[in-house]
Amino acid sequence: MRVLRFCLHLMVAGLLAIAGVRAAADGGASGPKVIIAICALAAVYGAGPLLHPVRTRAPAAAWWLAAVTATWLVLLALTPDGVWLAFPLFFVQLHLLPRRWALTAVAITTVLAIAGFGWHTHTLTPGTVIGPVLGAAVAVAVALGYQALYRESEQRRRLIEELTATRGELAAAEHAAGVLAERERLAREIHDTLAQGLSSIQLLLRAAERAQLSGRSAVALDHVRHARHAAVDNLAEARRFVRALSPPGLEAGSLPAALVRLCATTSRTSPLTVHCQISGTPAELPTPHEVALLRIAQSALANTVQHANATHAELTLSYMDTEIALDVVDNGHGFDPGALPVHGGSESGSGSGFGLIAMRARTSALHGALTLETAPGQGTALAVALPLPAREGVDV
Repeated sequence: MRVLRFCLHLMVAGLLAIAGVRAAADGGASGPKVIIAICALAAVYGAGPLLHPVRTRAPAAAWWLAAVTATWLVLLALTPDGVWLAFPLFFVQLHLLPRRWALTAVAITTVLAIAGFGWHTHTLTPGTVIGPVLGAAVAVAVALGYQALYRESEQRRRLIEELTATRGELAAAEHAAGVLAERERLAREIHDTLAQGLSSIQLLLRAAERAQLSGRSAVALDHVRHARHAAVDNLAEARRFVRALSPPGLEAGSLPAALVRLCATTSRTSPLTVHCQISGTPAELPTPHEVALLRIAQSALANTVQHANATHAELTLSYMDTEIALDVVDNGHGFDPGALPVHGGSESGSGSGFGLIAMRARTSALHGALTLETAPGQGTALAVALPLPAREGVDV
């Protein structure tokens, strides 16, 4: 815009200078009047860009344009050279006035330019008419084309600003989602490792306390020894948790071996007898599948020990062509699944309620399915099925 304004001002100054030189060189009686009119038009036109109201308020700009047009008409009445000033005047009108009024002003200015030039020459030729009309058409085309480009540029600028703002909002939403996902992951890990381990230690220490009070020191010592081993395992889980490594049970071997050890440890440290069975041909699984199945098994057995009042449980890991399944069945007193809260509460009426939610979240993250079948007095059966990637399918 600054370049266009400068070019427009330069055009006006050049045309006024040419008209002044021609008036002085003509030497006619009207020469001084023409020079005075040129100076007046230069003064009125030059005052516009310097006056703050003209640059900032539409009414003031319209009055200034009217003064410029009136001065131009005086110059046009004195010399036919005034018709040259019609062309820059077109651009000023198109820039300052609304489109409808600007086109009307351009049309009137064109008619006045043709009439003034014809009045001085006492004739109207096709060139006399075509020149101003063509100049007006060029000015209108240039101004409208520039306005269209300007609107498109502004629209693109707004779209870029909206896109930038949307990207910022999307980045913030992704960050918030990532934070929530990480919190949920940490909550599941803590529940399935540290919280379950501490609960096991608490049960063992209570059993040791009862054995000591009843005079069975050997039994109490055995419970304390099991609690110490559980504390060591829990400490290993905590260190693994801090370093974001895979579970110690999986680091020491395969998933079937880890489940066998889990069942043996649960049988040894609790009143629950757990039998582990592996069905199908064991094959290498993706690490997320192994971690999820081990954590689900840990959580399911911990819930059975703490809430089910069961004496026996069956854990089965089944390798199939396109999926792997984990089943945990106990002979406990069961519970009403409809009484479970969706986001908290207790699996059996006395727990935190996060275990089943965490198991469902782990299963859903791997696009699997979790089924729970239980009723009061009928035990509980938990089944988890995870689909396997095609390239890691296993043969039975």
